[in-house]
Amino acid sequence: MKSSCNTRIRLVVATIILIFLSAIVSSSSLAEDGHEAWLRYAPLDASAAKIFASLPHAVRVQGDSVVLRSAREELSRGFHGMLGITLATQSANVPAIVLSVDRNLRPESFRLEWSGVGNSASLRIIGGDDRGVLYGVFALLSKIARQESLANIDETQQPSAPVRCVNDWDNLDGTIERGYGGRSIFFDADNVRTDLSRVNDFARLLASIGINGCAINNVNANPRVLTPEFLPQLVRVADIFRAWGVKLAIAVDVSSPTRIGGLETFDPLDPTVAKWWRDRFDDIYAKIPDLGGVVVKADSEGRLGPSTYHRSPADAANVIAKALKPHGGLVFYRAFVYNHHLDWRDPKNDRAKAAYDNFHPLDGQFDDNVIIQIKHGPIDFQAREPVSPLFSGLEKTNEAIELQITQEYTGQARHMVFLAPMWKEVLDFDLHAGRDNSANTPVKDVVAGKVFHRSTGGYVGIANVGLDANWLAHPLSMANLYAFGRLAWNPGLPSDTIVAEWTQLTFGTEPAVVQTIVGMQLASWHTYENYTGPLGAQTLTDITGSHFGPNIEASEENGWGQWHRADEEGIGMDRTVATGTGFVGQYRPPVANIYESLATTPDELVLFFHHVPYTYNLHSGKTVIQHIYDSHYDGAAEAAEFVDQWKSLQGHVDTQRFNDVLARLEFQAGHAIVWRDAICNYFLKKSGIADAEGRAGHFPNRIEAESMQLRGYTSVAVSPLENASQGRAIECKQQQGCGAGYKFTGKEGNYAITVLYFDIKNGEAKFRVLLNGLPIAKWTADDQLPAAKIGADAATRRTIANVHLRPGDQLAIEGTPDRDDPAALDYIEITPSN
Repeated sequence: MKSSCNTRIRLVVATIILIFLSAIVSSSSLAEDGHEAWLRYAPLDASAAKIFASLPHAVRVQGDSVVLRSAREELSRGFHGMLGITLATQSANVPAIVLSVDRNLRPESFRLEWSGVGNSASLRIIGGDDRGVLYGVFALLSKIARQESLANIDETQQPSAPVRCVNDWDNLDGTIERGYGGRSIFFDADNVRTDLSRVNDFARLLASIGINGCAINNVNANPRVLTPEFLPQLVRVADIFRAWGVKLAIAVDVSSPTRIGGLETFDPLDPTVAKWWRDRFDDIYAKIPDLGGVVVKADSEGRLGPSTYHRSPADAANVIAKALKPHGGLVFYRAFVYNHHLDWRDPKNDRAKAAYDNFHPLDGQFDDNVIIQIKHGPIDFQAREPVSPLFSGLEKTNEAIELQITQEYTGQARHMVFLAPMWKEVLDFDLHAGRDNSANTPVKDVVAGKVFHRSTGGYVGIANVGLDANWLAHPLSMANLYAFGRLAWNPGLPSDTIVAEWTQLTFGTEPAVVQTIVGMQLASWHTYENYTGPLGAQTLTDITGSHFGPNIEASEENGWGQWHRADEEGIGMDRTVATGTGFVGQYRPPVANIYESLATTPDELVLFFHHVPYTYNLHSGKTVIQHIYDSHYDGAAEAAEFVDQWKSLQGHVDTQRFNDVLARLEFQAGHAIVWRDAICNYFLKKSGIADAEGRAGHFPNRIEAESMQLRGYTSVAVSPLENASQGRAIECKQQQGCGAGYKFTGKEGNYAITVLYFDIKNGEAKFRVLLNGLPIAKWTADDQLPAAKIGADAATRRTIANVHLRPGDQLAIEGTPDRDDPAALDYIEITPSN
């Protein structure tokens, strides 16, 4: 009897263990690292799968090419993943999903339609070419993933413009300029990577949103990419891209004829230079016949260019264009040409004028396979800029708009900033570029060649994906890559439609998840703008450094030309024709008339076009200074709300991505306060005008670290002083660690204790918070922020919630330095819990 009882107990225990292990396996199988992005093809539940029960279970391909094979394999992959259907390959005339090409359709377009009736009906995906078929397959799979009925599908889609490319600023050593998602997927140790599986996955992502080209190396180009010995490595990448309909492009250095070619000159008008370029590209096209073309950055930020020989950008572009022309290649010549040694003391100097001044006089001088690649604004990917006037300044020259997917000036994937609403404002902006400056000529039509009837043009996005599982580091930042592709395909799509699609594909179709993420993403750009640099003052970031944290004066009194001209009386650049730099005059008259007058300049750009007193009343009714205070406090509060909104999705999003996003949103909420305090304190001191709400400069719950009881810590000044509370912090230089103590004197109750510490790269300092000698929190500063010194780039807030405190309680923070990280602290805040 006893033996039988023991046996039953063992069976019960074993069963419990098996159930537990099964749960673990199930949970881990549901974990996602973001690698699949919006191509997850997650299984549909039974009720959703019923919507597609009548779909054929076979695929028939009419034709054979690497792209059509990719289309067939992708279709099979999607059906198997979402519907559990293994598509049979059928050659007989039975109901099937038929992939075919009809040259009567425009290149790259596709049509989805049913053919036949009842149970004998086939679903046809017809492309204007092989690439169109592939795009049609991805469109069909997207509809299935989003549970959109296919019962009466009958639609045709075509791209808005022929050029839809991304640029990746990857260096051959494996680093990425302005990349935040890890090391290069293309290069390592001055060579193409041995394992290119990640490149295949990236090309697949690009194809799924209609991207047809990718330049893989930094615009600050290493000439090695043009050498004969490097060519076989480029061939490997081109072969992978080709299967997904993506053309390889490379960035080239115009001085390559001298740097690697053995010539004494790279003068674009020298016949020996022209021959060198022809010979080099004849060789390259012999191995890569579908090379899309080259990207050129010249005479910009220290890069050599045609000005060395008193030649023009047209001379430099055309000598390369002529070498590419027989092969069908394009030259993307960046209009990002400006003097970064401007005299800031001259009020007429203005970097914003550079692109127009350099390229407008050359209109009509570029060969027809040259595209001028123009940043969307006249400065440099700021959080808010007006449209570049160069778009309407080139009537006889091909154009492409350059948008930045990687978030160089918009939070560097540490902050959630969905950029589609900003891009939409640019693309929909009416340039009045028609005959006699007529209306209805939005940027999206100009770059697509619909206004001036040019031969080609379109869209270029700076992507900079990396080896991190999430590609762009922040899982929510991938919405920007998706949005770029969707807008390049159809710039008429609304932002909410795009982000809803992306959310459904990335996180599933549960209404609460979709509604929450869509709301957060649509609010994020204005939130970021609020707590960084509103009213067209740009981001007020560290222009000469990381471009990440606040550093207002970094943009002043230097040659880079991103000035905002703040003084004791007011702020803003006077760019008017009447009294300023004259930049406004580069626009067509109907647009110039809006910006020339303060009365008609919209509030969101007033400081870009005008220098105004802090007491100037905006159209909103607020003064400029009060708007600065209010927007920064509003923005920080909105960033905190993102955290709560995301927390509401716990259990509705897989644990791995939930925790990843939560950590980034919590950092963003803390960094928004760092921004808020730095900007408000700066302008409070600069203007001498108090915040009407009494917030700026007043922090009743804050205890400065330098005022605490210090053991080993020393007080240090921080520059600029706005980048630390009261301009000071404490740092530890003792290997055994340091401490800072504080005796609580408030009322008994529950409190949130927030510690602002500095996370310096090249080191992983450790921290502990103790209450009456007992640890209540510990962490390692290992976030690898872009900070080499104590300051706003490194400032990170850590909150310990619901700590019960009594008068006389002893709080202590212990910090242990590591290498370059001195375990620095700024302050603690003790705030009553709600």
